[in-house]
Amino acid sequence: MKTGIRGEQMIIVTEQQTAKYLGSGELAVFATPCMIALMENTAYKSVQPFLDPGQGTVGTLLNVKHLAATPVGMEVRCETKLIEIDRKRLVFEVKAFDACGLIGEGTHERFVIDNQKFMQKANGKLN
Repeated sequence: MKTGIRGEQMIIVTEQQTAKYLGSGELAVFATPCMIALMENTAYKSVQPFLDPGQGTVGTLLNVKHLAATPVGMEVRCETKLIEIDRKRLVFEVKAFDACGLIGEGTHERFVIDNQKFMQKANGKLN
């Protein structure tokens, strides 16, 4: 895996992705939690083909600004770029756009993990 890997996804904003629907605000505009989820999803999918079988990534840090509102029915495009690799730590530049321009930007950190070991540790909390 090398820096420079890019990801891109597009969605159309639905009622279920609004701040009003999620309870993160009162208005029917694209919710910040949904923008963040789109950024995380785009980042993880961009590097998944470069991982060994049984490996995955988990999000550990987000530093994101939501800059502009997007109404229901408008397309949102997310772009990610892997900008740093430090052993198992991956850092991405993340951006989101609607038809009128940039709506969100920041950085996102993920760690490469062994899926089975990770789940064993998580499930160990139930005992």
